[in-house]
Amino acid sequence: MQTRNKILDDISQLMTNAMGVAQGAREEAETAMKSMIDRWLADRDFVTREEFDAVRAMAQKAREENAALEARIAALEAKLGD
Repeated sequence: MQTRNKILDDISQLMTNAMGVAQGAREEAETAMKSMIDRWLADRDFVTREEFDAVRAMAQKAREENAALEARIAALEAKLGD
């Protein structure tokens, strides 16, 4: 009876070690894949969300300034037309 328990213990230990190796391989593969994706994205010259938001804010400000200038020009033209 003792021999069978030893065999089962050995098999159990072997399976536990195999699962640990598989888990380590999975984590290593995930890390490698994330690194590869990060490099690929960096090479593509994508803008960050912060850069996009900054340019968007600049464009909004420019539109507002243009609208104000258009109103000012319209008022000056109205004055000249009188």
